[in-house]
Amino acid sequence: MASPPLVVGVDGSEPSIRAAEWAADEAVRHGLPLRLVYASLWQRYEGAALAARLSRPDGQVMAENILGATAERIRLRAPDLHVTTDVPHEDAVDALLREGAEAFALVTGSRGRGEFTGLLLGSVSLAVAARAHVPAVVVRGDKAGLDGAHGRILLGVGDTDVDSAAVRFAFAEALLRRCELDVVRAWRCPSHETADHPLLADDSARYHEAQASELLDEALAAAAGAHPGVPVRRVVTEGPARKVLTSRSAVADLLVVGAHRRHRQFGMQLGRVAHTVLHHAACPVAVVPDSESASEGTVP
Repeated sequence: MASPPLVVGVDGSEPSIRAAEWAADEAVRHGLPLRLVYASLWQRYEGAALAARLSRPDGQVMAENILGATAERIRLRAPDLHVTTDVPHEDAVDALLREGAEAFALVTGSRGRGEFTGLLLGSVSLAVAARAHVPAVVVRGDKAGLDGAHGRILLGVGDTDVDSAAVRFAFAEALLRRCELDVVRAWRCPSHETADHPLLADDSARYHEAQASELLDEALAAAAGAHPGVPVRRVVTEGPARKVLTSRSAVADLLVVGAHRRHRQFGMQLGRVAHTVLHHAACPVAVVPDSESASEGTVP
């Protein structure tokens, strides 16, 4: 049975080229094929009349040229990597989610070709991360992080991450990269608690820190047992998780968080932590859906 591909969205922009190069390195690590996808709606914009006059409309030619150039760049970077390309004539988000149904992971750049330079994160990348039922990686950050120079994977552990898909993904990445796994559990004292709470009479902070430490140990137990060769650094710290992870991402090669999605009027949305690190992290971010989110996010 063929291995599932690593799928990356390409549009010719610098962020998408960096994403393709990062995805190529990742595919080599995992021994997976790489699939480059340029989703194009050129038929909608160029019109049926023009499409009828041309054997290959300008939009399609441009997409094929961009894919060809990117594929050649990847082949020079990783000569033995199996690379395929596709130009589906559909919306970028829909195309990537459909491709992702049979993929190992989906990779996008932080912004697309038509988006404003000042944007922290493009709309396609955010929508894919919010809806994908496989791990979605947004490639961002400085050269050290993109090149894997820090030798560290950063994992944020939330309330429901006991032996979660995100935890297993982070351990697998650390094992393949032969690097340290920096696992962080942030905690805060609830504002409604008072000193006369029976469990908090002595030391509220000490109580919540102990609770966070216990949850962290429980979350990692199964994966750590399955990957005894992965060096793990456990960190329990006070503060908002989104700020703690964003700060620590400056010395990481990849930040892994779970996709604990929430239903809203306009579809599923990511939680605050994932949303923040996708916009502000200083390294690539992998958003890994839990099993419930994965089933809900499947594209028909």
